[in-house]
Amino acid sequence: MSLGPLMIDLRGTAVAPDEREWLRSPLVGGVILFTRNFASLEQLEALVEEIHAVRQPPLLVTVDHEGGRVQRFREPFFRLPPLRLLGHLYDENPSAALQTAAAFGWLMAAELRAVGVDMSFTPCVDLDLGLAEVIGDRALHVDAKAVATLARRFAAGAKRAGMAVTAKHFPTHAGARSDSHTEFAVDRRSYDELVDDLLPYRELIANGLPAVMIAHVSFPAVDSTPASLSRWWIQEQLRGELGFAGAVITDDVSMVGAAVVGPVEERVRLALDAGCDLVLLCNAPEQVPIVLESLHGYVNPSAQLRLTRLHGRGSVPWESLHASAEWQKARALVAPLCARPKLELEG
Repeated sequence: MSLGPLMIDLRGTAVAPDEREWLRSPLVGGVILFTRNFASLEQLEALVEEIHAVRQPPLLVTVDHEGGRVQRFREPFFRLPPLRLLGHLYDENPSAALQTAAAFGWLMAAELRAVGVDMSFTPCVDLDLGLAEVIGDRALHVDAKAVATLARRFAAGAKRAGMAVTAKHFPTHAGARSDSHTEFAVDRRSYDELVDDLLPYRELIANGLPAVMIAHVSFPAVDSTPASLSRWWIQEQLRGELGFAGAVITDDVSMVGAAVVGPVEERVRLALDAGCDLVLLCNAPEQVPIVLESLHGYVNPSAQLRLTRLHGRGSVPWESLHASAEWQKARALVAPLCARPKLELEG
């Protein structure tokens, strides 16, 4: 059985009977975990193992684990700082920032791989334009070249720990003031004005970027539909102009930003028709059976191959990882970032 085009979430800390049936469907490709799915390290390891054991090849197990305010698993996981602090360090000491970015990516990935999680949807490569509050300190820097440079080092660190990264939110969420989770998000800039926003993707793709998450943001000067449902953005720009060969993943289609086109099952189909490989459907369990029924018979062998490449590779047990010299070194590099906001406020 191959990986299907739908990624769903779970209600709690174990797999419920109806959820298990959904996970057995060939139309499901993975699970995204949230804070509600995490009670303890032992419980999380058991949950991930349970999901992986449902079928072969194993379903992808993913999470949003960026750092700062977007980190689903907390203690005993290392409390990662927001990515913006890497950008601040880059302004002061570029060499130290690049070393820290690689350690950041490795530390994030190594801890998740220790409990079996395949992938984290990070890094956020939206530019820090100061317009989108939903992005805020999740952005690395205002300068596109700095974002690309830091993101490449972050990705290299994660890869070394056995994890594929996902750059988001293509083509950008930086110029949309509205939060696509709760409102229709619109960026009225022309294509020529988006050149800097696309630069991090160009550079990451040139370095073998494994996955991209598509934003539910509309760019009316370019295309009338949200990017996540747009063949122009996905096929002509991402696949064609930028030469991306990895997996294309939507943001959650239950978000208001995707609702402009109709019911959830229609959004899923439009996203797949536009060229997405994997569609996230979160916080809407009542919609899962409806979507699965609507996708009956859907098959995309190329997408299945791209998704299979996102499985995590290798891992070190939690206790051994934390006792290792490499973990200690990475922690020593990243930990000083955690104190920076407080120190800057005091100054």
